[in-house]
Amino acid sequence: MNRSDPRHEADAEPSGPAPARLSRPAEAAAGDGAETAGPPADWRWPGIHPEGLRFAALFGLSALLAFALGWTLLAWPLAAATALSVLFFRDPLRVTPIGDDLLVAPADGLVCQIAHVPVPGELRGEGGLASATALRVSIFLSVFDVHIVRAPLPGRIVRLRHIAGQFLNAGLDRASTDNERQALVIEASDGTRAGVMLVAGLIARRIVGFVAEQDQLSPGERIGLIRFGSRADLYLPEGFVPLVAKGQRTVAGETVIARRGGLAPAFGPRH
Repeated sequence: MNRSDPRHEADAEPSGPAPARLSRPAEAAAGDGAETAGPPADWRWPGIHPEGLRFAALFGLSALLAFALGWTLLAWPLAAATALSVLFFRDPLRVTPIGDDLLVAPADGLVCQIAHVPVPGELRGEGGLASATALRVSIFLSVFDVHIVRAPLPGRIVRLRHIAGQFLNAGLDRASTDNERQALVIEASDGTRAGVMLVAGLIARRIVGFVAEQDQLSPGERIGLIRFGSRADLYLPEGFVPLVAKGQRTVAGETVIARRGGLAPAFGPRH
């Protein structure tokens, strides 16, 4: 599945560091003639991901029926569930910064941890990360965040694993190793590999993947969806410096999480 976008290709530029560029939204990145599963990449229905339409339709029709029958005590909760379904499965357009030295946020949410940790076994081995430890940036997604997860860098999926597990609070450190999760390793054209771990949470009970091993991804392309509260861990390649701080909010596909060889910024007090 080739998802390349000619606008993502680097134009000839003078020597020296190249400034980050912006991609068009990821749903415009499907190559001509590429086969895709489900709706075409640019298919949208009022900003809701197709995965959520059945939930919104089910609750919405049930609410209408309850109102028609005069069951208002049931109808209002069903109407609220319809609105929450639309909110949870919303799928906004994003414009992604492009640069060989950039990693963008895989998820919307709150940076809950930045730490050097052992690389889990599911991200190592054939097609996995070479280092035994890595700097991990963890992003916690509340039920009010967008739950579409995006590729942090352009490249090919060289490892994809699903691991059954528990459903602990996704904010706990143990969640990265004990919870139900999906592990991906994405390799850029220069051999740089980054690990992404999608972690189910206390309420989230399913990770929906949109990609398969060997798929070629554009930066910021949708790679999956985690239902309800959850967590996304990004394992940085060696030489990348984080540009976010604990407690900062991120926007999937837009916030620059880390830069290769850059100086870590100084963060002042919260205002």
